[in-house]
Amino acid sequence: MKGQQEAQEEHLVPPYKPTVISKDVAKAEDPLAKDKPLGESKLAVLRQELMVFLGNSGVLGSGMVVSMPAVTLNQLHDETQPFWLNKDESSWFASIQNMACPLGGLLVSYFLDRIGRKYTILLTNLIGLIGWILLVTSFMHEDRDMIYYQMLLGRAFGGIMIGMFVSPVGVYSAEISLPRIRGRLILGTSLGLASGILLMYCLGYFIRHNIVLIFGISCGYQLMATLLVFPMPESPSWLLTKGREERARTSLRYFRGLPKKEVDYVPEFEAELSHMKEVADASMSTAASESLSQMIHRPEVYKPVLMMTTFFGFQQACGVVVIIVYAVQIAQQAGVTIDPVLVAVMLGVARIVTTFFMSGIFEKWGRKPSGIFSATGMGFCMLLLAAGSWFPESVGVIHWLPVLCIVAHIVFSTMGMLTLPFFMISEVFPQRARGSASGIAIFFGMILAFVMLKIYPNMEAALGTANLFAFYAGISFLAAAFIGVFVPETRGRTLEELEERWQTGKFSRRLTVNNLKDVELHEVFLKK
Repeated sequence: MKGQQEAQEEHLVPPYKPTVISKDVAKAEDPLAKDKPLGESKLAVLRQELMVFLGNSGVLGSGMVVSMPAVTLNQLHDETQPFWLNKDESSWFASIQNMACPLGGLLVSYFLDRIGRKYTILLTNLIGLIGWILLVTSFMHEDRDMIYYQMLLGRAFGGIMIGMFVSPVGVYSAEISLPRIRGRLILGTSLGLASGILLMYCLGYFIRHNIVLIFGISCGYQLMATLLVFPMPESPSWLLTKGREERARTSLRYFRGLPKKEVDYVPEFEAELSHMKEVADASMSTAASESLSQMIHRPEVYKPVLMMTTFFGFQQACGVVVIIVYAVQIAQQAGVTIDPVLVAVMLGVARIVTTFFMSGIFEKWGRKPSGIFSATGMGFCMLLLAAGSWFPESVGVIHWLPVLCIVAHIVFSTMGMLTLPFFMISEVFPQRARGSASGIAIFFGMILAFVMLKIYPNMEAALGTANLFAFYAGISFLAAAFIGVFVPETRGRTLEELEERWQTGKFSRRLTVNNLKDVELHEVFLKK
């Protein structure tokens, strides 16, 4: 057993870096120190952003699935309509997507490393398209039960899409980019999700009494998102793990802003491709000699799995997704006096505007401080909402306070608790286990999401609105403590450095020409 482990470790390739130098030497002696790496050229970044945008077009569709109950439940509760739902049926309609999300996590863990990043994204879009088709055609039935069960089935397909979309576009973004721009590319998934939520809120605001039309527009958009996946090149890292070196070479040239036809020799490109091949060979060698059960016992796998599973658990338990799904209903219960659907639109605008700035915040503050600040702010917002019911003659008379607290809660959540788990799941897992490990974390996180959504109406009835808000506040403060103790800082780190951190418990602090500007933002210790 020991010999086998030593043999596996021989295949491990240390993170590729340019020559390790000091800051002064980098600035004084290397004339290229100020040049941008190949992957950060204007054309390279444009190509990376374009392909990530195409991949995230389907994520926007999953955001529409998430927020759809908020704008349809009021009509579905109207007993004057030919078709309406009772309280128990509507809770299933709102939460069944999260019951199906764990299945999406398992599917993505299976397909991501087998059929590749591009075709996993394509498959996810197709599953979402099936869900919308089921919803838009459900009212063709005359039997009430058939309508209801087909709607649930469509929502379940949408839930599978949500569970599958948590990681593949982020993994794709991380693998085609360099550390400096990796953050803003990965954040595209959160931006796509926020855009989908806002789009659904807007549809609900302008189309108040025609959910079939809402379903039809959503179905048309999902079809377009599916077609947009076809121009995307496959991730060069994944292609190398499958031995497809020529396709990987072509893909990497595209993402580094080089012409498809090789008319010259680019040393930096050849060095990066060679390093990626070494990492891929090491991953293939280790994966070939390990089963999933053996792999999960390695610290660089089980440690981030436990961390991300707990992180997703706190995300769901602090009420982030509950407020998205039940935005209109929560606004009514909190005593908001303006149109609650308009409040939902305001929440969507606040979320997407905040998400636009999150790349800069994550890169300037770092992941850990952003998460702590986010969870703490959410806790105080929930406490203020609770105080409005606890003290109706003092705090309760401030009529604008509920709107302010709900919008502020969305802003704070977008600054960390809503976006950070999806952001970091693309960074913390080693390449050979990225698909399986991310799927496991998503599976358990989505199970808790289903539980929290399903029991929300019962918790609200049992605890009361004010005490439920206080419960969410307490979970938020616990989440802030968890982030401060257990979540690592990943800003400015390569994916190989992060894997090394899980193996050894610390980062290797090195200063190189290519990451000099990143490291200037951190406290620097030169490795002797």
